[in-house]
Amino acid sequence: MFSEFVKEVTKELEAKESRKRARGADAQISFNYAVGHILTEIWRDVLSYPPRESTINLRSGYYSELDRYRDPQLTYRQVKAAFDTLIECRYIEVTTKGYFSRERGTGGLTRFAPTDRLLERFENLEGHPAFVVSPNLDLECIILRDKLDGTNNTDISYTDTPKTERFRNNLRAINECLTKHWADLRIKDSGVEKLAQRVLEDPDKEPIDLSRRILARIFSNGSFDQGGRFYRGWWQNVPSEYRKYITIDEFVTTEYDYSQLSPHMLYFAYNFEMGNDDAYDRVLDGEHRDVVKQAFNAMVQSSSQLLQKPKKINMDGLEITWRELRDKILEAHKPIQHLFFDGIGNKLQYKDSCIAESVMLQFADLNRMTLPIHDSFIMRQGYAGDLEEAMRRAFYDEFQSDIPIKHEVIVERVALFEDDGTPRTEAVTEDDREHSQWYDRNTAWLSQKENNY
Repeated sequence: MFSEFVKEVTKELEAKESRKRARGADAQISFNYAVGHILTEIWRDVLSYPPRESTINLRSGYYSELDRYRDPQLTYRQVKAAFDTLIECRYIEVTTKGYFSRERGTGGLTRFAPTDRLLERFENLEGHPAFVVSPNLDLECIILRDKLDGTNNTDISYTDTPKTERFRNNLRAINECLTKHWADLRIKDSGVEKLAQRVLEDPDKEPIDLSRRILARIFSNGSFDQGGRFYRGWWQNVPSEYRKYITIDEFVTTEYDYSQLSPHMLYFAYNFEMGNDDAYDRVLDGEHRDVVKQAFNAMVQSSSQLLQKPKKINMDGLEITWRELRDKILEAHKPIQHLFFDGIGNKLQYKDSCIAESVMLQFADLNRMTLPIHDSFIMRQGYAGDLEEAMRRAFYDEFQSDIPIKHEVIVERVALFEDDGTPRTEAVTEDDREHSQWYDRNTAWLSQKENNY
């Protein structure tokens, strides 16, 4: 068991320290917790797609700043002691030293990796860190950010109000539901490396860590009326072409998403008619739709005239300049021209986050897992009709208007029986063998779930 493994390593570290005086009771608890925390993070990182180096913050002030967002059981002194001794015992090695610039207020975290010695110990562990180590539902899940002194978005403190307490209570209910179920990615063992490479090639994707099973809600610009979308679920890092392989409690899933969500919200919120033509296709006669969509959203998000092309928009293949594309979007959306470049994007995100909250809460009350991906939701195939109805209802309640909803293709599993009822034992066995990593995780999850009841 993982807990026993942590105890064994902790004893080894303490023997290595050769302390003259034993730690006090509170310090000992903190040290034990720090060892378990670091080992858990390494285990998770090793099993991510692709595996990645682990990081740790070794700046002493970090553990005493912004109490709201910190794990109170982690203290700088005991984290540093655990980390240093893990190095001494040859369990980990530093790959990149961290740094912090007080003048700029920025820095980089220390990066480290497990040694072969630790990897061998991990191989003997049963289960998966995603469910062997339960998610901590007590950590702050309502996060407020703002840009301070020209820096990137930074977590800031805030005073709770009935509104933030409602957000937190609702998200707690949603997260509790998520932890009662097991979502996974059913790809063949032979396809794991290809998936890992695909994630590496996308600068907007982080490694897929199945341990990231609960959500946080992040607000922006120092306001609880801006942003508010749900983040930190592992499924949000899955490339779109792989999402059809997501399973919930071993069942295949279906995905529904709001069609042209941002344009519809803009038009409906200000009582304009969008018409029947696709909001993006109308700009370049149906060509380069993805680029037009990116540009449209950037123009809604920006608070300046955006005369220069945003770095993340790739216009290779287009025979027009950025300014020409910008002007064509304005021309195609004359009724709402005045709403571009007004920084309204974060306010719209708040509205769509409230819609997402409504959808997920409806199903959390029924103990049905719902996975949000901003403007879409994934559920077990059998709940497809209920999901579509809930999405339509939530949008109508917010805007008193209807919106088209798209349904993604479902990947069917190998049939268990022939048409005449004969079991397809050989085909099913071979299919399970090709998906053995997925099969082993789900078997371990079901075993642990049964043991908990």
